[in-house]
Amino acid sequence: MKSKIAIVTGASTGIGEATAELLANSGYKVYGTSRKVAQTSKRSYKMIALDVNSEESIEAALKEVVQIEGRIDLLVNNAGFGIAPAGAEESSIEQTKMIFDTNFFGIVRMTGAVVPYMRKQGEGRIINIGSILGLIPAPYMASYAATKHAVEGYSESLDHELRTRGIRISVIEPGYTNTHFEANTLEADAKLDEYSIARKALAKLMKIAVAGGDNPKVVANVVLKAANAKYPKLRYAAGKLSCRLSFLRRFAPAALVDMGIRKELKLDSLEQIASQP
Repeated sequence: MKSKIAIVTGASTGIGEATAELLANSGYKVYGTSRKVAQTSKRSYKMIALDVNSEESIEAALKEVVQIEGRIDLLVNNAGFGIAPAGAEESSIEQTKMIFDTNFFGIVRMTGAVVPYMRKQGEGRIINIGSILGLIPAPYMASYAATKHAVEGYSESLDHELRTRGIRISVIEPGYTNTHFEANTLEADAKLDEYSIARKALAKLMKIAVAGGDNPKVVANVVLKAANAKYPKLRYAAGKLSCRLSFLRRFAPAALVDMGIRKELKLDSLEQIASQP
C-alpha cells in the first residue's frame, strides 16, 4: 500500500517539526514547509519552501508535490506566530492585520489551494493547529486569541461544507507548549505607559507557563490520532490543561470560568508580580 502524502506547514521547529516527524515515522510521506528551507539529514521528511502569506508560493509548492506524488491526502496547517503580552490597544491596525494574515488567512490560503486536489480525489483530511485560546479569552493577547477564534469558526463551517465530498476538517487545541514559539513573537508596536506593569508581569507568567508546558510530541500525537481516525472529530484538545479548560468552557457557569481566568493570570495582582525580581 502506498504511503499517504502529508504536508505540514511551519515544520522547521516546535509542534510542526514534532508532527512531521511522527507522521513520517507512522507511514506517511511528509513534506514539511517553511519560508526558508535548510535541509538536514537528521529529518525523516523533506522540507520545501512555502510562504503561507503568498498565494504564488503556495501554488508552486503544491504543484511540486502533486507532480511528484500525484495526490495530497493530509494537510496540517501549523504555521503561525504570536504577539508578546500587551494591551489590545497597544497593537496598531497594521500589526493586527499582520498576525491575522499569517495565523488565519494563511490557513484560508492553504485550504483554498489544497481542497481542489482533495475534491478531485474524493477524499482528504485538513487539520488546523488552533489553540485552547480559540475557546477562551486571553487578556493581553487579544489579537492572537482572535485569530484562533477565527480558526475555530472557519474550520467548523468548512467541515460541514466538505463532508459530503469526502474531506474532513479538524482543529487541534493545545494549551501551553514548551517550544521556541516565544522567539517568533512580536512586541506590540504602539506601547503605552499605562500597560507597562501588566506587560512586565504577564511576560514573567508566560515564560514560566511555556517552560512548564507540554512537549510538542503531545500535540503531534493528537494530530496523528485525528489524521487516522475513521470518524474524525471536529475538535481535539491536546494536553491536560487544554482538556480541563475545554471542559470548563463548555459546561461550567460563565461566572466560574471568568473568575478562573482572572485567578490563573493573576490579573488583580499584576503590580505585585511585576515588582518581584
